Amino acid sequence: MKKQAILAALASTLVVATSVSAQDRDGWPESFTVGTASQGGTYFAYGSGWANFVAENLGVSGGGEITGGPMQNMALVHTGDLKFGLTTLGPASESMKGNSPLAPGMKMDNVCAMFPMYETPFSVTALASSGIKSISDIPDGATIGFGPAGSTSDTYFPRMMETLGVNFERRNGSWSDLGGQLQDGLIDVVAFAAGVPVPAVSQLEAQTDVNIISMTDEEAAKILEAFPVSEFEIQPGTYQSLEEPSRVVSMWNFAMVNCNVPESFVYEITKLTMENNDKMVSIHKAARHSVPENYDKNNVLPWHAGAARWFNENGYSIEESQIKQ
Repeated sequence: MKKQAILAALASTLVVATSVSAQDRDGWPESFTVGTASQGGTYFAYGSGWANFVAENLGVSGGGEITGGPMQNMALVHTGDLKFGLTTLGPASESMKGNSPLAPGMKMDNVCAMFPMYETPFSVTALASSGIKSISDIPDGATIGFGPAGSTSDTYFPRMMETLGVNFERRNGSWSDLGGQLQDGLIDVVAFAAGVPVPAVSQLEAQTDVNIISMTDEEAAKILEAFPVSEFEIQPGTYQSLEEPSRVVSMWNFAMVNCNVPESFVYEITKLTMENNDKMVSIHKAARHSVPENYDKNNVLPWHAGAARWFNENGYSIEESQIKQ
């Protein structure tokens, strides 16, 4: 009788577990796609790896998609063409206010924050053979690669260069393509805005000598006053050629989600990501900053209720007014 009772209890437990599981997954998509950016950049490596990590652990098919970067991701997630995406807070703010060059006047307010990713440093790279060791060394009329059109780099770096008095010709393309053009002498400089180490720079310095260019105190002060950025140092060892800290500026990135995605799905993804930082770092080193303590760096996007629930349950305070209702 005892054995029968135990078996009956186990069967009851399994039924309850199955029922709870089915309820928790109510409305979950059969698959999902994460908007990243161009190949050779950090977004693509981070986003694709993260999507695969989520898919493997939650049993939902998912993957990364090459896009034009933060601005386009905001548009795709707002409209629901993609459920998830990666964005930088500067472009996110402009998009929410209706100032995106991709859709002028459209306020992209159906996008919610999920979790902090990392800071995007704005860094300049040139071939050592060019003799360019500082921003002031960039010759008049130099051709500068600013990444994909509409990317964070393309949105802000040209304006930064103009603020610093640099006269340049603008070139767009994927980070991999621009790295190749720099190596072939077709452009003079690449102005990267991506989490470090940038795969394209790591690949480039494995094949030739490069200069990772720092800002002077005066240059950094001008940029900090004119743009929504903060100070940042690229540490020695990030790149083989970097022997001392490189002073630059940076902007925070967040993973985002369409606000209509089911709360339970977003909760489970946030939980998985925030509680497994070692796995995230194995996907990309920049993820060492993808920790819950950095949630307060978001001062732009409303929080998804599912993400906010995980943060509030774990001692991080997100007020009701900050959560998309």
